[in-house]
Amino acid sequence: MSNQSSLQIGQIVKILKGKDAGQIAIIVSVEDSRFVYIADGDKRKFDQRKKKNLLHLEPQPFVSSEVVDSLNESGRVTNGKLRFAVLKFMKSTESKTEERGD
Repeated sequence: MSNQSSLQIGQIVKILKGKDAGQIAIIVSVEDSRFVYIADGDKRKFDQRKKKNLLHLEPQPFVSSEVVDSLNESGRVTNGKLRFAVLKFMKSTESKTEERGD
């Protein structure tokens, strides 16, 4: 489980368990070695962020610099920035899929 320890704020994750399974979200804070808080800016707003067990998340190799900068500057991030980061990630994965011809 070495990939679990590399999770950081602003990283995109895929939710594996729960009612939001299959959706994409962003880590907005780290609780401890087992739990993080996630939000996507759409169904799960920053003010209503969800506490998730790391075992229920699949980290993606993408970190949103806009989200990280905003959280470092003000301790908050707008829901618009969260939605933008998720959309940017989705478009980047779509283009990689098209390049492979899948």
